[in-house]
Amino acid sequence: MLNFDYYNPTHIVFGKDRLSELDALVPKGIKVLILYGGGSVKKFKTLEKVIQSLPNREIFEFGGIEPNPKFTTLLKAVDLVKKEKVDFLLAVGGGSVMDGTKFISLASHYDGEVKDLLTHGFQPVPIKTALPIGTVVTLPATGSEMNSGAVISHNGGKFPVFSPLAFPKFSILDPTLTYTLPAIQVANGVIDTFIHTVEQYVTYPEEGRFQDRTAEGILRTLIEVGKKTIDNPTDYNARANLVWCATNALNGLIGAGVPQDWTTHMIGHELTAMFGIDHGQTLAILQPSIWTVRKDQKWKKLLQYAQRVWDITEGDEESRIDEAIEKTRNFFQELGVNTQLTSYGVTHDKIDEVVNALERHGLTALSETGDLTLDISRQILEDAMSNK
Repeated sequence: MLNFDYYNPTHIVFGKDRLSELDALVPKGIKVLILYGGGSVKKFKTLEKVIQSLPNREIFEFGGIEPNPKFTTLLKAVDLVKKEKVDFLLAVGGGSVMDGTKFISLASHYDGEVKDLLTHGFQPVPIKTALPIGTVVTLPATGSEMNSGAVISHNGGKFPVFSPLAFPKFSILDPTLTYTLPAIQVANGVIDTFIHTVEQYVTYPEEGRFQDRTAEGILRTLIEVGKKTIDNPTDYNARANLVWCATNALNGLIGAGVPQDWTTHMIGHELTAMFGIDHGQTLAILQPSIWTVRKDQKWKKLLQYAQRVWDITEGDEESRIDEAIEKTRNFFQELGVNTQLTSYGVTHDKIDEVVNALERHGLTALSETGDLTLDISRQILEDAMSNK
């Protein structure tokens, strides 16, 4: 097992009817900015319930944070925070709202050029103070409710922003708040959680036995409840398991002390930025192709994945790996998500543009070993056109 530091200070408040506890979680007598995305939090009265749970505080609102939150939109919220001298940020929504809120928290206390916060990659941004934040999760997917990272969109690119100051102070996870989500958003969330998990698991063996078994438990649970929670959105136990899987897939636990490979997300971000394909859909498109192209590099862990996640034990090693890849692709498709780039109107001549974008953003040495070149990214994209 590799050396690691593990730190996670977020207080999780899980279960039904927990919104009333906001009054005890958020300090009284302060100015609170509630941030959200579209109109669903108003339509389904989640915002109203949140505000009712925060008496004796001055409340401000900032709506309209987009999927893949835009830098320019978030700057408007930063201006509001500074103008009104806001003390606390409360994100009500999914990963994009939470990511945007983290960025606002950091940017509001940053003395330099705010755009520079987008330039540090996976290294912590150089900042010593930030506004405290809390979250109310309405979409299980990104795990942003219990980690210190965000992804921000700007000028056609998607940029990671990390800081230990960005951990939420608390996150309320009430599965019933996710019942009204459209089926495609739930499917995307299942896939995002699945890919977060395999990117920390299907790499190479490093004797992280607890991490492996925990990752396998998340993956098997997603396979068990994924379609069930789409078909029966008010099945509390199915949805609760999805919500908790999403949180634990990216709160640092299963990635501690083991190699990680974020190739799927890095290339996927480019597809979203260029073609507007949903984030979860890009991951479903890419992951089977990445494993097909990188089969030799991931051989041992793909065999382990085949046996422990899909119960594939018969046949020679390569046939077991191929079957596991195909089962993964079929799982995504059963959730209602197409796994071919051509299904989203992307033609073969666009591959050059994607590869050029990867080069422009410095994504030229991806994978757990840094050996995934632009030529290999091209092979992956070519395979993902039709998966044939």
